[in-house]
Amino acid sequence: MSNNGLLFIPDISGFTKFVNETAIEHSRYIIGELLENIINSNQIGLTVSEVEGDAVLFYRFGKTPSLEEVYRQVEGMFCNFQKQLKNYETRRACQCSACTAAINLSLKVITHYGEFSTYNVQKYSKLIGKDVIVAHQLLKNDIDLHEYWLVTNDLFTPKTSTDLPEWMTWQQGNKQTEKGEVGFQYSMLSSLKKRVQADPISDLELGDNKIKMISESKTIDAPSMTILSVIGNFSLRPKWMEGITSVDQASHPINHIGVKHRSVFNNREMVFYSSSFSQNNDAFSYSETDEKKESLTYFILEKAGDKKTRLTLDFYLKKNIISQIIFQLHQKKKMQDSFHRSLLNLDKLAKEINIHPTV
Repeated sequence: MSNNGLLFIPDISGFTKFVNETAIEHSRYIIGELLENIINSNQIGLTVSEVEGDAVLFYRFGKTPSLEEVYRQVEGMFCNFQKQLKNYETRRACQCSACTAAINLSLKVITHYGEFSTYNVQKYSKLIGKDVIVAHQLLKNDIDLHEYWLVTNDLFTPKTSTDLPEWMTWQQGNKQTEKGEVGFQYSMLSSLKKRVQADPISDLELGDNKIKMISESKTIDAPSMTILSVIGNFSLRPKWMEGITSVDQASHPINHIGVKHRSVFNNREMVFYSSSFSQNNDAFSYSETDEKKESLTYFILEKAGDKKTRLTLDFYLKKNIISQIIFQLHQKKKMQDSFHRSLLNLDKLAKEINIHPTV
């Protein structure tokens, strides 16, 4: 039995280039989270028919929705999507091609009203009907830019409505489809990005309330991007960081500011947060703070020639005279030796494995 209803397709713009030209391991996590973001932004009772690689096919049977209901859904979904991209960018520590290119992704939304029905394949409810084909064909059109909301005339003609938000500036178009020529209007979404801000980042560092206790450096025969990839890959940490037997319980598969992980040593375990990241041309600074905010380690990478990197490990303690004295007497020499061996291990590891920021 056929029914009339709304077809709503948000599509990630730039998806093909992103997956073809970036690191596949991280790109799949990023795309997966963005698609989840789209699904979780559903606020008008849409049903997910299927996820189609770079798009989500939503539908809702029933009478034609109001223009305000749909534009608020489009607006909210687009802004949530952009907020996640800005969160990626402001928290980013990984320099792989996927993580650096994510900010260039965007969203377009196709909305159409027509006749279609559902059928079941195992536990999945699929859509069938000419209007489903029409909605998908509208994804390929002559609109040059890729941040827009497209509305077919079968849904409504928003250009004739009044009291619309300022971001709506409508243009007309048409598309030859399964049902013949379909007229539509579209409005760019780009101006909505001005209102989107990244979520605040928790202060995970020690600020001025710290004192440097150890500084160990070594020039490593590998580019800084390679070294940064190794440092940010927690699964490799036991291969080079002296004393660590395993690293687990990472709160996210891609390292960035705020990610939490547990390092297991020979006789103890500690939880750390990735607490800061900065870049100045070819120099990088990344830090990790222990869960109790009593210590902080900076990993400072500076270019030292062609495919060579000067890596410095700076260890800080929270200012406390008793802790400083105990550390000086019982721990400093041992940790200095550990840092020295770790840098030697990292130099050896960088020569043995082939890690690039695009892998």
